[in-house]
Amino acid sequence: MLDVDFVRSQFPAFAEPSLSRQAFFENAGGSYACRQVIDRLGEYYRRLKVQPYYPYPASQEAGEWMDASHLRVAEYLNVGSDEIHFGPSTSQNSYVLAQALRKLLRPGDEIIVTNQDHEANNGVWRRLATDGVILREWQVDPRSGTLDPAALDGLLSERTRLLAFPQCSNIVTHINPVALITAKARAAGAITVVDSVAYAPHGLPDVTALGADVLLFSLYKTFGPHLGAMTVRQPLLQRLGNEAHYFNGAYNRKRLVPAGPDHAQVAAARGVAEYFDALDAHHGGGDSAGRPQRVRQLLREAERPLLARLLDYLESRKDLRLLGPADAGQRAATVAFVPLRHHPADLVSALARHGIMAAAGNFYAVRLLEALGVDAERGVLRLSFLHYTSAEEIEQLIAALDVVLE
Repeated sequence: MLDVDFVRSQFPAFAEPSLSRQAFFENAGGSYACRQVIDRLGEYYRRLKVQPYYPYPASQEAGEWMDASHLRVAEYLNVGSDEIHFGPSTSQNSYVLAQALRKLLRPGDEIIVTNQDHEANNGVWRRLATDGVILREWQVDPRSGTLDPAALDGLLSERTRLLAFPQCSNIVTHINPVALITAKARAAGAITVVDSVAYAPHGLPDVTALGADVLLFSLYKTFGPHLGAMTVRQPLLQRLGNEAHYFNGAYNRKRLVPAGPDHAQVAAARGVAEYFDALDAHHGGGDSAGRPQRVRQLLREAERPLLARLLDYLESRKDLRLLGPADAGQRAATVAFVPLRHHPADLVSALARHGIMAAAGNFYAVRLLEALGVDAERGVLRLSFLHYTSAEEIEQLIAALDVVLE
């Protein structure tokens, strides 16, 4: 059982008087930051705010902190530290990646994209059609919003060069069978780019087990600083073009970060791993090799009963349309629905008066909403939570929904 009191003690937001009695249900837009990240960021600005990697003490220590972030985050993702790239955001990382990959593509090559993705892992690939690349769309079921892996068999061919898809959508949040999908793509000789932004906050994925060539997620949605993280496996990285200054082409960490890293935020990113270390130790711990999987399991099992409670409630109502599966075992703890008698934005305002922090909109998943027959301009109401959410907050949310949906 997750010790929620211990967990919440690791997040200063829960001790902030201005947030007292406010239940946070827009974690998919950005999570609270853990104490370890906040402390490291503050200390870096106090002591180490100098150019890193020069031969004087403050500079050397600043560089060591940045190196440690690559190493520690890589441990939880099961990749090499030289395969981690920290950029300003996932959207920008995706854009830079597409520019680097376009050098490998020729007119007539094929790329498969979905209409389930956030636009960050969608639009950048569609734009390559201007270079003569042929786009094929792996479409969702218009009722459930899910992707059928069997449908890939008719899309993959000897001309397929890349497949971009999400680990789970930020709207329907059905967890896609990533390892199965990447295996299909690999057999066809295609590169896989997996958007894990909506899934990673619920447990940093094992990239090696998933078989992804590239995996992206947002650290600011995963208890960390406002950065995007991107893993690019070494065999692919060595084939990519250099998007940094020409003289930095030999440096793996610089090739896909053309503007240069935010030193302080990169240095603070190791705090995410340190929080997970503390979480594991508090709940019994064990060998360090098994720590990432134990943490994943701890987070997932903490969220599942709360998600089941919320889904059961929403399923019982006849005045809304739930998007995605109603089975908590099939999805992440982000839930979107279409209210039938209210505008989603009006409900967000109403919920705020009950101490519920939520959000409404299209969440950059316009193509998905259109495929589901939802007015993307009107949008949906989205409720998202994480392992630090308490059962009492779920009940506070349900009580508030009972009032505002009437």
